[in-house]
Amino acid sequence: MTLGKNFRLPSTVRPHSYRATLSVDPRQDGFAGTMEITIGIASPTSSIHLHAVGLVLSQAQAVAPQGTQEARSISSDTESETVTLEFGEPIGPGEIGLRLAWTGQFSPGLRGLYRAGKIAVTQFEAADARRVFPCFDEPAFKATWDLALRDVPRGVAALSNGHVIEDVADEAATDGRRRVRFAPTPVLSSYLVALVVGDLVPSPTLSVRGVPIRTWAVPAKQALTSFAQDAAGAVLPLLEDYFGVPYPFGKLDQLGIPDFEAGAMENAGCITFREVALLLDTATAPLSMQKRVAEVITHELAHQWFGNLVTMVWWDDLWLNEAFATWMAFKMVDRWRPEWRIWMDFEGGKASAMALDALQSAHPIRAEIRNAEEAGESFDAITYEKGGAVLRMIEGYLGEERFRDGIRLYMRKHQGANATADDLWGALAEASGEPILQLANGWIRQVGYPVVTVSLTTGTDAGHHLSFAQRRFFSNPDARESGAPTGWMIPMVVRFRDDRGIQEQRVMLDGPTAKVRLNAVGQPRWCVANAEAAGFYRCEYDERLLKQLGAAAAELAPAARLALLSDQWALVRAGTTPLGAFLDLVTGMTDERDHFVLEEIAGRLSAIEYRHVQDADRPALQSVVGKMFGQAALNLGWPTPSSVAEPDDTRLRRAAVLRAIVLLARVPAFTAEAERQYLASVAPGHPTGATPSAALLDPNLLDIVVTAAARGADEARFEDMARRASTEVDPASKRRFLHALARVESPALIDRAIETAMTQTVPMQDFISYLSVLLGNPATREGAWRLIRDRWPEVRAKGDSPMLLRRLVEALGNLTEHRHLKDVERFIAEHPIESAKQAIAQTLERMRADVALREKLLPQVSTWLKQRAH
Repeated sequence: MTLGKNFRLPSTVRPHSYRATLSVDPRQDGFAGTMEITIGIASPTSSIHLHAVGLVLSQAQAVAPQGTQEARSISSDTESETVTLEFGEPIGPGEIGLRLAWTGQFSPGLRGLYRAGKIAVTQFEAADARRVFPCFDEPAFKATWDLALRDVPRGVAALSNGHVIEDVADEAATDGRRRVRFAPTPVLSSYLVALVVGDLVPSPTLSVRGVPIRTWAVPAKQALTSFAQDAAGAVLPLLEDYFGVPYPFGKLDQLGIPDFEAGAMENAGCITFREVALLLDTATAPLSMQKRVAEVITHELAHQWFGNLVTMVWWDDLWLNEAFATWMAFKMVDRWRPEWRIWMDFEGGKASAMALDALQSAHPIRAEIRNAEEAGESFDAITYEKGGAVLRMIEGYLGEERFRDGIRLYMRKHQGANATADDLWGALAEASGEPILQLANGWIRQVGYPVVTVSLTTGTDAGHHLSFAQRRFFSNPDARESGAPTGWMIPMVVRFRDDRGIQEQRVMLDGPTAKVRLNAVGQPRWCVANAEAAGFYRCEYDERLLKQLGAAAAELAPAARLALLSDQWALVRAGTTPLGAFLDLVTGMTDERDHFVLEEIAGRLSAIEYRHVQDADRPALQSVVGKMFGQAALNLGWPTPSSVAEPDDTRLRRAAVLRAIVLLARVPAFTAEAERQYLASVAPGHPTGATPSAALLDPNLLDIVVTAAARGADEARFEDMARRASTEVDPASKRRFLHALARVESPALIDRAIETAMTQTVPMQDFISYLSVLLGNPATREGAWRLIRDRWPEVRAKGDSPMLLRRLVEALGNLTEHRHLKDVERFIAEHPIESAKQAIAQTLERMRADVALREKLLPQVSTWLKQRAH
């Protein structure tokens, strides 16, 4: 009888410790293991259930004080991914040992134990430890792990969660194979265990408060490890101080893996990364890349406490891990490098979460998870970025000190154990004295978020009053709530200008509507209802307030200007704001100097150009963009030798302006100069950073000039870009050239760019991002869709991992027309993907809304452009 996909291991049998030896040689196709698990049994039983997938068990014994008993039978259940050991006599209660022996095969994808080039590496989250060990593969079953490796080839690194305590030649081997044993770990959930064997070399060791830190890379990339060392060394003590608990895992290894599914994985003391998220050359890396690497490193380090030391009980509280690490990463990087203004980067991720959470098919932050497959679908922007934004909002409500005190209390109470969301809220309530539970649960257990309408009534004797009303926001104008209206407790920070200057006032909106006296002296000039954009809600201002904000945009904080643009575009999508008003707002911001806001303006116009502009109207929109950014582009110009002394804000403003002028407006003089810059600094014979001419090109402009060069590429340039996509040492440069191949526009190269997806030039980890770029390029879109549709078995085989398949489904949202929507609906119906049910529902809903919006806005954009021309 099958146990079913939703089967959970009984809590009456719990692991206390694992002592395992695994034979791992990256040159072989399989592996073998032996292990003794010490388990505690609450009451006598004849059956022991363990998780195992693709493993062949050859031995199973129960070792008890009264003797050793062989398992009478070993049976596998594919659906529940378990093996059941049946014994002739009941075993337990008390502590016994389970002796197991098994064999398995390397996984063909990027999970379990797989090969990344010449490196054998594990990736276990959410539930893939069972592909390597028969084990209790649920987060609640924490135990110590005493691990050893045998058959390790001579001269390669062997790494795990604990430091190496023995590394000796195997006396029985004649080819130099070794036995390596690691120090036992503190108690860990199985998904946090790691083993890596292969050709990796370390950076010099950095010791921070007694913790040795090393960053590992393949030998050719060892020189790219210093930034990761600096980042980890800087933020680790900041995290220790914040949590009030020393780093719990003895040593810290950071490993750059050549083929890796996610961005990184927080294995305790042995963190694995996609190379592009860890390794970089500070001389040639754009600032955006440096910030991203620092944020990912800090995210994974934050997990060492929040997730590893204190672990969720079950996957429905995955957000406890990911939301907290997301929020903490930005907070700590901001402390380390305040000049980066990294909270503004956070707004980009928050915008993605708000787009996803505006769907009827969205899920709550704390979602019901019935099995490991569903757990995999929770790794999305709602869990990470919305969760992080809600924590930031709650911190703002409680205050930094009281929030930190609550986190420290939570750590002290639950370290080495498991915890739930309510445990966190309880600690925050105890530390702050505030009734946090109702506020917090409203945000993590309910789907969606509110839009708050804001109107101002001015008076003399009666004073000035703000009126608020909240409702759930949907991006689809036709969407409605199915039951009673959802409501949230919304901690709002209102900022306004009066006779005294700029003032702030805090408001708690805890009902459908509220009217609040504005503490203004004299006439308020303007008012923004989400200061610093710290709240996870949108604002819909009345006509007068919106006009005042547009006129006073320069006085608003950059985050507030960003939120104003984001909210107004969302309201256009929702059908409550006319497109013309939004375009008038955007094109009126000609004096904008903040590079984050400039990127937002260009990004919104680029999205309109991509989806909502007819071919005949494209030159007119490009002309509008050219006029908006042209004078700034002339003033800033291209870099000169003296530009190296410019502050980052100036360099990033130049990059934002040139991106708009070159890639969106396509102004001929500037696109020609981008081509010249490519030939002078990036083309063959001029690898970036290697020649004096290359030094003239600011790294922040590399993506612009390489994209422009790709659009105009001929056969020879395509060949060179393909070569560099395979041979570049720097991971960011490698990815830049790889994606450039998918951005070609020459008809002679389109088929080749598409076919490249199926070659070794595009590794598995980059396969979906490459397809996504193809689908987002109007020149290659149709051919890329045909490739996916007509060669689905090959495509699925190359993207054979649940996470990659979900990303592929999401990439189909780049298709823009009604016929595409119908094609995708038919395709999904004919080729269901069980591990991507949620992604399918969300993608189809977004496509339906996008297609309807396209059909609505095409004539409106055309009319607006014609009016501008006159």
